[in-house]
Order: sequence, then structure tokens, then C-alpha cells
Amino acid sequence: MVRIRNMEEFATLSGVSRPTVSKYFHDPSSVRPKIRAQIERALEQYDYQPNIFAINQNRKLTKNIGIVVPYLADPFFAEIARNLEQRCLAAGFQPTLYSSHGQPDLEVGILSNLRRLKPAGVLLAPLGRVSNRAEIEKFCKDVPTVLFDSALDDVGLAFIGSDNPNLALQIVDYLCRSGEPPCFMEMKTPANPNANKRREAYLQAMAHFGQTPQIVKIEGIGWAFEEIGYTYGGAALASNAFATNTILCSNDRLAIGLLSACYEQQIRVGMTPGCAIRVAGQDDHPFSRFTCPPLTTVAQDYESISAKSLEILMQVIDGGAVDAAKTLFEGRLVMRQSA
Repeated sequence: MVRIRNMEEFATLSGVSRPTVSKYFHDPSSVRPKIRAQIERALEQYDYQPNIFAINQNRKLTKNIGIVVPYLADPFFAEIARNLEQRCLAAGFQPTLYSSHGQPDLEVGILSNLRRLKPAGVLLAPLGRVSNRAEIEKFCKDVPTVLFDSALDDVGLAFIGSDNPNLALQIVDYLCRSGEPPCFMEMKTPANPNANKRREAYLQAMAHFGQTPQIVKIEGIGWAFEEIGYTYGGAALASNAFATNTILCSNDRLAIGLLSACYEQQIRVGMTPGCAIRVAGQDDHPFSRFTCPPLTTVAQDYESISAKSLEILMQVIDGGAVDAAKTLFEGRLVMRQSA
């Protein structure tokens, strides 16, 4: 059977103009009986299921696309947002950036404002476990929305993100091969919704390589990860909380703060003779190659995540179907001097 991706292709195959097909889906009785019968024969023949957003909103939408992230000051989200913004502009749409600043109520308020603006679609990185799931689910039923970075199961058109087990497997494999197995440093109350997934991925990777895991949980609340890594990671260093001389941080920003604490405590970091510990992170933060020493990490695929997120949203805006409910991209090991 021919696979129809959007309403334009269905119109061509049915021999009816695109505006007439759109008019039929909005109100079948508004189309002449002969044309209506022709469309319905084509529907039966090709088993085409039109996109509900294209039917109900196509003629009422603006050319705006909302981009919502948890914390725009976070360089990871800033880089993703920059990438999405450029792709939206290239596609002829006007992107508008929003930051929920880690606040569930603000996240809901942003979605309420977007609903009134009638955007063509929304690209949403939700806060995760603290999000108001019911409100987000309700919004996603009314507005074409693709989630990225943090998933809410069965919410939105699709989820695009990183394969956290793959990221952990790569960095743990490298660290175990090149020195002592890594301890894992994370916050007791993580703000980043991926933190719990990364802990589980670390545990799985350590088990895969036959190593004994050690997790060090540090204090700190909120998104000031560098300050938290510096203050509480530094306290963990001073109290000899790490069982090995290798520390894998939950994200690069914690690792950057820890590097500063190491410098203050006169602890040399790296692989060269005289170095006391190794420090690694996850994400490939835009500043990670400029730390001292440059930070070993595993990179998320910014380009692919942003490209796929917008590709799926454009498919739906154009009346097509979603190819996959979830797409996860593998990471890339970045070896630098810190580990």
C-alpha cells in the first residue's frame, strides 16, 4: 500500500485539490456530494489518517514556534535553543524562546501564554518530575508539541533525547581502561531531570565491566551547578569521600566547579605524572574544552537532537504522521587532559 505522508500527497492521489480536501476534513457536508464520494473512496483505498492538528488548526495558525527550556542560562539548553532557533528561521518560522527557570508554575504559565498565541507548534524541554503533568498533557492535546531532553511518558507527539546508557557506557569504559574505576558524583536533590537516568546508567555500566560502583551524593539545590560542584564537591574532596582517584560527575557543570575546588586545595588533576585525581563529566558543555585542565567528557549530539525535533514538528504541521514516538541519539567520547 502507498504510504501517504501528508495532506498534499493525499490530495494528489485522490485527484482533488488540497484546499478542497482540507475543506472536507473540516466539514464533509461543505463539499459537493460527487467530490465527497471521490475523497471517501480515496480514504478507503489508501487508509489515510489525517493529522488532527492539521484539520482543526491549519488555517488559524501563526508562523510562530515556541521553544521552552528549563533554564536558558544553562549553556547546554542555550546551545540547544540556539540550534533550534536557527533551524526554525531557516524553515520560514518565527521562534520565540522561553525559560521556566526551574519553576513548575512558570512552566504552566508559559504554556498558557503560548496557547493564546496559537503557535504552529512547540518544542518543549519539560522540567520533568516536578512538572505539572496534567497541564502539559492537556496542552499537548491542543497544540502540536515535541518534547526533547526530558521525557514525560506518552505525552506529546514524540520525544527526542540522548541515550544515557550509551553515554555512561562510553565514559565508564574509557575511565576503567585508562586508570582506576570512577566514583559517581551527583546532587542529593538533582535539578536536571536526566540526573536519575545517568545514575542508573552509571550503575549499569559499572556492572557491565565487573566494577564496584560508588556514588557520592553532595548537597546543593537548584541550577547553580558550578557553585554546587565547587562548594560541596570540594567538601567531599576534603573529607576523602571518594574511594578511587577517578571522579565521574553527573554533568559537566558540576565537574567544572569540582575542578575549581581541586585547584583551591592544590590537588593536581589529569593524566600526567604528579596528578592526584582524574575528573570527567557528561554533556560536552560549550566551556568544557576551556577549563584547566580541559575536561574529558562524553558529548550529547546537539545537532541531531535539534534537527530531529524540528523535523518531526514540521511533519505534523504539514499534515503528516509521526515516524517514531521516541528517538535517542548516542553520545561521543571526548578525551581531554582532565582524565
